[in-house]
Amino acid sequence: MRFKGFYIGRAQRVAALLLLVLFGECLWSIAHRPLDANDYRYARCGREMWEAPSAIAGYYTTCGNLNGDGTFAYRLAGLPLTVQRLALLSADHFRKPENRLYANGALNGTTWEARHELTWVKYLLRLPFCFFAVWLGGGLWWVAKRLFGTEGGALALSLYVFSPAIVKYATTPNNEILALWGLYGMVYTAMGVAHALQGPRRKWRPRIILLTVSLGLTMSAHLLAGMVGLLAGALFFFYLAERRRAYVAQIMIFAAFGALAIVFAGFGFRIAPFTYVFTGGSGRFWFSLDAAMNFAKTPANAGILIASAVSLVVYATAKRSRYFGNTAPLLMLLVLTPLYTSQVVSAPWLWALPFLFTFIGGVFADMLETRQRKLFLLLSGGVVVTQAALCWLSMAGL
Repeated sequence: MRFKGFYIGRAQRVAALLLLVLFGECLWSIAHRPLDANDYRYARCGREMWEAPSAIAGYYTTCGNLNGDGTFAYRLAGLPLTVQRLALLSADHFRKPENRLYANGALNGTTWEARHELTWVKYLLRLPFCFFAVWLGGGLWWVAKRLFGTEGGALALSLYVFSPAIVKYATTPNNEILALWGLYGMVYTAMGVAHALQGPRRKWRPRIILLTVSLGLTMSAHLLAGMVGLLAGALFFFYLAERRRAYVAQIMIFAAFGALAIVFAGFGFRIAPFTYVFTGGSGRFWFSLDAAMNFAKTPANAGILIASAVSLVVYATAKRSRYFGNTAPLLMLLVLTPLYTSQVVSAPWLWALPFLFTFIGGVFADMLETRQRKLFLLLSGGVVVTQAALCWLSMAGL
């Protein structure tokens, strides 16, 4: 089946089914998790960003200047609530005066005045983060499929869909899932720009703009993720650009300035809170394996750990698996796993997961082309089934 030039075959249908499963997991988790203080914090401060910044003299919002947290998650959490509030106020103009929610069809108080009329807050607040997780799943499948084929893409996406950590962070307001989305997209977009430079110039501009936007949104979610993405993207870009390497510095500088403009826009073009991006300490980091060890000790991640161990052994012993498509995500994994932020609470280990799943999908895809195909088919199926069962048990609290 073809739809406007996009071919919908078995691989696409399988990927769509897996993404639908992820969306179902998110809906179930959202429905069974009550609103907490973190949700209300993101809702209030996100709405303040859209509706009335500077709620306290000298600060951008009642959450402060957000020198630790990026603005992206707050704006994403507050946008649906703000839109619903505006819809309520607009609808008031079409009601009789005696039936209006507010006198004269308008609010005369603070941004929090309409909170009692807002409905479906639990879903409006959390579903945007679920949509970004599903979006990243589609991007992960697309990258893995192009690099490793249908089977590699399906395995990488399956492990992503049945990762308890992904489901957890996809169903609560936070900047981590957005940094995860942005960093993965930014690194592979930089590689895409390098490939585009080998073609006609008319294909350069859209990819460069996409690179700039992805870097800007990543930095708006988390400064450290943007810093890592900028450096890693530049290195991969330089490696792949070959005869076009003279353009690398120019493009990356353009992307960096464009990204800063996007971050500035996230603060409503207010200079005072924007300066805290450079002085707040959100980009400070050091190294520790504690978070990785906690991930490894979690029983719900057993399927992922088995696939990771097998992939590392195969990569170290089988020459055919050691090429750029497998090495690039492994390098990102090695860089991100030991990172931890020293001034703010964050989860760089989570940012490494899509690169881990890409690496696993690539190594297993290589082995599926050898005489050990049947063995790795059984192993792939067993890992996916095991991880799916553990994920569902984890969601059920068992």
